[in-house]
Parts: sequence; structure tokens; C-alpha cells
Amino acid sequence: MSQAIYSLDFSILDAIQEHLRTLWLDTIVPYLTMLGNAGAVWILLAIILLCIPGKRKVGFTVAAALLADLILCNGILKPLVARIRPYDLHAGISLLIKAPSDYSFPSGHTAASFAAASALLFRKERLWIPALVLAVIIAFTRLYLYVHYPSDVLCGILVGFLSGWIGWMITKRWIDPRLK
Repeated sequence: MSQAIYSLDFSILDAIQEHLRTLWLDTIVPYLTMLGNAGAVWILLAIILLCIPGKRKVGFTVAAALLADLILCNGILKPLVARIRPYDLHAGISLLIKAPSDYSFPSGHTAASFAAASALLFRKERLWIPALVLAVIIAFTRLYLYVHYPSDVLCGILVGFLSGWIGWMITKRWIDPRLK
């Protein structure tokens, strides 16, 4: 990554730390970010939708989007870019959560969240609105906790939308004709 991007990333992260950090948020943000751990909330959503007869296509789309995200984000981009996390470069940061052990770029929490939300959007499922709100909250927590750069989160959003579209295209082609 270029020095200009790092500079902008750290200026945003430091502004969040300086202007938005509060004891109240320090208490709830670690719990909010946990919703995105391993895509758990989104996997649960896909399972629930798969169990509802009229929502199975939507459930398959969310599941396919999450699988596409896993391949793109964790399988390809994170090892390829191998970007170290911001707290590793800024010694003065005290983490509120256990330090993640994988690479930083892109944000997996953000990518999975936006993959699920965009899959719902492409399926014209009204749940996309609360899913998008939760996705934005989870993305913000990654910045608040200083475990991702803003550029990681931005790329996570893009990977998420791409994954949602891929999930929609796959299920439209191969699942829709088989389900009623």
C-alpha cells in the first residue's frame, strides 16, 4: 500500500480514537463486532431462511454469497496482500478485543456483512435494510477497535457487494429453476 493511503488510514483511525471513543462504546462495540465473527450472524440468517419454504431461494443466495466472500476474501485477497494490522504499527493502542491472528486486508467482518446484505438486496428481500444497517455497524466496529484500516473496510464493502452479486447470479442460474 502506498504511503499516502497509510497516512489517510491512520488519520481516520486516530480521529475515531480521539473524538468518538467513550466508555459506553468501549463496552458495547466488542459485543457488536462479535456478531460478525466467522460470519456467524449471517450464516445463522442463511440457515433460518433455508428453513422457511417461501424463503429458500433467498437463503441459498445468502449462503452462496457468503461462500463467494470466503473464497475471495480469506482464500485469495488476505494471503495475497498480507497486510499487517494497524495496531501492529501503532504501539500506543490498547485493544478491547483479542488481537485477530490473520491479515488485515480486506476486512472479513465487513465483506461477509455486505455479502449477506447485498444478496438480500439483489433478491429484493426487505430484510436487506436492517441487514445493511447491521453491516454498517459491524464495519464501523472494526475501525473503532483499531483492527482494520479504513481502506480494508472499504475494500470489504466492495468484495461484499461483489460476493452478493455472485451469490445471486449463481442461485438465479442453478437454484431458482429447481425450487418453487
